[in-house]
Amino acid sequence: MNPLKHVAIIMDGNGRWGLKNYNSRNKGHRYGLKTVEKIIKASIQNKISFLTLYAFSTENWKRPISEVSYLFKLLENFLNNKIFDLHKQQIKLKIIGKKNFSKKLNKLLLFCENKTKNNKKLQINLALNYGSKSEIINAVKLINKNKKKINETNISNCLYTKNIPDPDILIRTGNTNRLSNFLLWQISYSEIFFIKKLWPDFNEKDYNVIIKKFLKLKRNFGSI
Repeated sequence: MNPLKHVAIIMDGNGRWGLKNYNSRNKGHRYGLKTVEKIIKASIQNKISFLTLYAFSTENWKRPISEVSYLFKLLENFLNNKIFDLHKQQIKLKIIGKKNFSKKLNKLLLFCENKTKNNKKLQINLALNYGSKSEIINAVKLINKNKKKINETNISNCLYTKNIPDPDILIRTGNTNRLSNFLLWQISYSEIFFIKKLWPDFNEKDYNVIIKKFLKLKRNFGSI
């Protein structure tokens, strides 16, 4: 049976789900948060240590200003309402990506990270303003700045995910089969599951089916 420590998810399909069901992309983002809560609960039940959620990419700034503003307002409301509950559940929150948001949001993100930093049950890595290519470039720049050798270990140690094991599983919902600049370095040996369901329709049963499939896989990591 394969050990399962880290699941990464590209939560795709909120906007399309919202348009289909309510003629509103924003409604889809709101319902997507309900799925996030279900998957957090299921991750704890499956004793997963790390859950990385792709919430907002460096490319998502290209979306309409009204949608971007709604997304960050939704995030603020979620954290303000849920952070103490997450803390009570012994969940740690870590932000990966460039933290160049509003002063208000930056302050809230820092508060949430500090509040939960000693929690051990589950670490949620929230990928905000995240792009894997820029992450790798920044890592190489940091290595050069510190005059170290460029090798796999030093690059890994300069990524946002330093001291976090690479994902065992990558899930992408939304019936789209691409990686969208997400954890390109870290998922070199992840088992990838592309799911047809849009994110708000994804549920605990779907998640558990993927986990069961993963546990039965034979993973060779380049050997026989």
